[in-house]
Amino acid sequence: MATKAAPGQRDEKDRGWLRGSPPPRWVRLLPPVLLVGVCVSELATSHELDIGFLLGAIPSLAVLSYGPMATAAFGAIVVIVMNIPAMQLNNPGNADLLTITFIAVLSVFVSLVRSRRDAHLVTVRSVAEAAQLAVLPPLPERVGPVRCVGLYRPAQRETLVGGDFFDVRDGPFGVRALMGDVQGHGLSAVGTVASLLGAFRETVLDQRDLEAAAARLDRRLVVDSASVDHAEMFATALLLEFSPGADTVRLVSCGHPRPLLLRGAKALELDTEPGAPLGLGFFELAPPRARTVDLEPGDRLFLASDGVSEGRNPAGVFYPLPDRLAVFADEPSDALVDRVWQDLVQYCPSIRDDVSILLLAPQIRGDDDRDGG
Repeated sequence: MATKAAPGQRDEKDRGWLRGSPPPRWVRLLPPVLLVGVCVSELATSHELDIGFLLGAIPSLAVLSYGPMATAAFGAIVVIVMNIPAMQLNNPGNADLLTITFIAVLSVFVSLVRSRRDAHLVTVRSVAEAAQLAVLPPLPERVGPVRCVGLYRPAQRETLVGGDFFDVRDGPFGVRALMGDVQGHGLSAVGTVASLLGAFRETVLDQRDLEAAAARLDRRLVVDSASVDHAEMFATALLLEFSPGADTVRLVSCGHPRPLLLRGAKALELDTEPGAPLGLGFFELAPPRARTVDLEPGDRLFLASDGVSEGRNPAGVFYPLPDRLAVFADEPSDALVDRVWQDLVQYCPSIRDDVSILLLAPQIRGDDDRDGG
């Protein structure tokens, strides 16, 4: 199990060819099909058909899915066909021929510009994906005794990272996990996400106490905000730390939605005592208090951002996450995450916030490991 579709990555088919993905096969077939259709129609009828104007669309259609060389080839074929006497396509005179020739030349130029633009966009997108995946890399299938599966769907199209983030790391003090939600979403939040994830990964190595690790994240965000005029940066966060045998977990919540414990067919909301969100300067006044939860074989922890719990249907009713989780409780972890996402999309047709889900399955000694492996 790993992060679904990479952190927040959208499938090309979900984006649609009119939004930048490669055109479907039927678009590539339009120019040759139209060319063959015109020729067959002219040859199959005894009387003249005034359909020569349709040939002018062939170079223009070729621009959508072919390069300049192929577009030029289609344009040359069209001009040749126009000059075949048996076709009787240029009987009205040379006006149609000149018009189609001009369209063919113009189409080649447009195809050349489009090809160079597409190549540039591919390079830019590749660099952006590499940078964003460096900030939020795919989640490993297992970290120490904890099996992991995550799902990320940013609200802003064409991005891999938004305002939500999560990570699971093993260190000298045990396996620790983090889920957080930065104010806002989209590319403007990526810098804050990178800063908090970097601070978390440092605390995994050198911060023995989980509450102190949360304080380190708060200090990081406060320091970053101090250099920005009128900054209003803040983030909610939930930190977890598993014992070496994975039979207990400690939780520290900084204003984040409560985690749920999946035990059998039940989804139990864990009553954490949340402290102040990170970055507001209230951390010392309202510090979070850690809670330790005993785990049993087969237990799983379900963490989600408010994009899940605050999703609403057209009637304005919030998504009933605990009830829906109880319905899907028998599913393996990877299938369960998919089912929750699909169910959320059906319940909330218009999702306007980042959605992140992290499912942690600690493998306690004697656990039969329902997820396999």
